[in-house]
Amino acid sequence: MTRSRAQDPNVCGVTAAIAVIDGKWKTSLLWLLESGPHRPGELRRRLAGLTEKVLTQALREMERDGLVHREVHEVLPPKTVYSLTPFGRDLARALDPLAEWGHRRLDLLRASAAAS
Repeated sequence: MTRSRAQDPNVCGVTAAIAVIDGKWKTSLLWLLESGPHRPGELRRRLAGLTEKVLTQALREMERDGLVHREVHEVLPPKTVYSLTPFGRDLARALDPLAEWGHRRLDLLRASAAAS
């Protein structure tokens, strides 16, 4: 899904929501940021395989979409902290039922594999 779909007012609501969380890392970032503010290095360490470039890109997109707040502390070296905005917390809560459905699906897949 392209980034332009996240800005298109003429799509259905589900498409608009998926456009904002599209990508490999955004849902994981939302999940981590639900627990509170994190520095970029903390986020990268907690998500194996996430590069600094991709993390920066995802966080910038999430900031543009109003999901995360970026706070820069004017110290040396500069300290940046990311946290969920109220809109980002709303999205995280809206995704809870989808996560529960996903866990049920995984349970079914495990049961099916065990029965084989």
